Amino acid sequence: MAKLECELKGDFHQILDELMTAVLDGSLSASMEDGSTFETEGCLCAVRVLERYSVIGGNRVSLSITLLQTADKIYLSAIASGGSQGVVLKINTFGEEAFLDSIRGVVKKYRI
Repeated sequence: MAKLECELKGDFHQILDELMTAVLDGSLSASMEDGSTFETEGCLCAVRVLERYSVIGGNRVSLSITLLQTADKIYLSAIASGGSQGVVLKINTFGEEAFLDSIRGVVKKYRI
């Protein structure tokens, strides 16, 4: 499993759009499996679950992205999973890291 968490600054919807574009345009096999966006008590939250085929691991890898906006802060949690091999120990997590790498450019642009 690979994880990236940080605080971002900018327009919530623009950041979300750029994250999705980076993932979906970054791989021919990438797809958005499902998502949810909701607003409550001044908070805006978007959850997206994406998948792609990992050539290195020979399997599918998922990426869950949660973007949360409070009054003046935006938080990102991105977790990639499923690209490792092995029954007991996680072996070869390159696919997970590579999937997470697809959004690092967008994160760098908006990171505080």
